Amino acid sequence: MSEREYDLIVIGAGVAGENVADRATQGGLRTVIVESELVGGDCSYWACMPSKALLRSHAAVRAARGVEGAKQAVTGDVDVAATLSRRDTIVHDWDDASQVKWLDSAGIDLVRGHARFTGPKRVVVTGSDGETTLTARHAVAIATGSAALLPDIPGLLDVEPWTSRDATSVRDVPQTLAILGGGTVASEMATLFAGFGTSVTMVVRSRLLGAMEPFAGELVQESLEASGVTILTGVEVTGARRGEGGKELELSDGRRVVADEVLVATGRMPRTSDLGLDTLDLGIADGDWLDVDDTLLVRGTDWLYGVGDVNHRALLTHQAKYQARAAGDVIAARATGKRIDDRPWGAHVATADHHHVPQVTFTDPEVASVGMTEAAARKAGRRIRVLDYDLSWLGGATTYADDYRGKARAIVDTERGLLIGATFVGPDVAELLPSATIAIVGEVPLDRLWHAVPAYPTVSEVWLRWLEEYGRPTT
Repeated sequence: MSEREYDLIVIGAGVAGENVADRATQGGLRTVIVESELVGGDCSYWACMPSKALLRSHAAVRAARGVEGAKQAVTGDVDVAATLSRRDTIVHDWDDASQVKWLDSAGIDLVRGHARFTGPKRVVVTGSDGETTLTARHAVAIATGSAALLPDIPGLLDVEPWTSRDATSVRDVPQTLAILGGGTVASEMATLFAGFGTSVTMVVRSRLLGAMEPFAGELVQESLEASGVTILTGVEVTGARRGEGGKELELSDGRRVVADEVLVATGRMPRTSDLGLDTLDLGIADGDWLDVDDTLLVRGTDWLYGVGDVNHRALLTHQAKYQARAAGDVIAARATGKRIDDRPWGAHVATADHHHVPQVTFTDPEVASVGMTEAAARKAGRRIRVLDYDLSWLGGATTYADDYRGKARAIVDTERGLLIGATFVGPDVAELLPSATIAIVGEVPLDRLWHAVPAYPTVSEVWLRWLEEYGRPTT
């Protein structure tokens, strides 16, 4: 067994771990990162990048078919084999050599294997080359991400269900697919496989995209059903088994769904099991989410950090990177005795995790949102005004597509005259999101936004329409 000492140990080399390690190393710390799978993590190989690469082929064909003059050039459907091949290129055939090369260039050491705590600031890594003991002088950051949560349904494990990893790394596209869940992953994968020609059935306990504005789920459901997807809402799966026709799901209303494959997309769980957290006497059990403060420090400790999905604040890649930059900087600052700026919006905190999180769902149509929904704002006791606009009325929408469909909603805090929430639904609306995020995070007064002139003809003119509905200042 070899032993090494570092200033910082980072467990998990996904985007969160990489960014923590990078910022801490730039801050002068000697850093090691531990990874049991591929450097780059889920986002690079099984989540964001492969899923969006796969979805892009469908979106490009849809966009062309929506414009007279272009649709005549579309003479076939999406080429499945070519789409999968492009995915393979983007994920580097699940080879992390380029990511490892980046770690080397950044001055970050890598130890491959499974990490387990044996005491405070002390980790044993078990890998193919044996065991390595790592000791941290200052801090350990857990950035191991999350995994698909498999619900406790009788017989579910017997049918060998897919998780999102199986769906995004698919080699043989099934003829029929049942999807459990109605959130972002479920909706995106329904969009993807329906585009491949798969017969898709979704089993949704409540409604599609339930955490978002209701119209978002309604417009996505309308589009999915138009593409042939069967959506069963208000029901649950009560049992599963293998039958002669395939994998059978029993529903709470007595119906059955039979499919070649079953994809479970009903939630996430933290990858904190078998880390030895229970050996630290911190009241944290293996498998728990990590409760952190805004500097990402695990509460009750002065050395352990939880960054990214493991802290359950915002399970999104871009938020994990955002947290990681703050965590890496504050770990380095604390280790070197520098001033800590932990005020809201300070350099060493992740304030935006609370009410300023941007998110895009790459369905058809896309859904882009940031800040509070109407329901969340009313629940918080905010005095608000809701501004709705049909995006198809815009000149930019007319030129974009012959049958543009979309809607946008702004949530305005009327006491402060500030935008606190925005939701866009429509083709390529993801690109509208940064402007809304800046307006919300920067607390730009609506009176000042009148001077931020959107170009014509673009869909971004929705900003002007919102302002006109709200009312132009008179003094």
